[in-house]
Amino acid sequence: MIRQVEEYGKYVAIAGFRDVRLVDIEQILTISQKGFRSGGIQFFDAQLIAGWQHLFFTAVNALKAFKNGTNISKKLSIECLLYASAQRQIKNAVNLIGIKPDTSEIAVLAITDDERIANTALTNISKLIPGIREDGVLELSDEKMDQIKRLFRISNGELRSKLEENGEKQAICDLVIEHIALLVTQR
Repeated sequence: MIRQVEEYGKYVAIAGFRDVRLVDIEQILTISQKGFRSGGIQFFDAQLIAGWQHLFFTAVNALKAFKNGTNISKKLSIECLLYASAQRQIKNAVNLIGIKPDTSEIAVLAITDDERIANTALTNISKLIPGIREDGVLELSDEKMDQIKRLFRISNGELRSKLEENGEKQAICDLVIEHIALLVTQR
């Protein structure tokens, strides 16, 4: 999936992979970043992603932080990791939502200046990741909900207030996005 963020003149590409068998995470991170001077690529444990909207709003918030000079990190890809996990500390973000040797489902977020570059990035990453491209791993499943509620400390009260407006999955996704947005207020 590729979406334009007109306000920032960027394109956001989001993809998922299943049946991944990571051997050398550092190599994948290094190779994937080559050629990305004006954007960034970040990888996440897809089991902790509450839908493509989670990553899209992560990208928008990270871009806004850089535009406003409120970014925590010096790299857009790291800023995305912080927002996706709603953490202020890079180490905590990596430990919570980053990929690890036993991660079998991966979410990828790429931010570029050009739609063609975004398409090329997804093609290159698909060749690089030892797994099967399956964007369905991004969707919020019943199996993922408890983990995501714990990660983002979504209380039963918060969930109840959102349930009145939406179903449980959409309520959790909305609450994750709210928690991401609240990171800005913790500066």
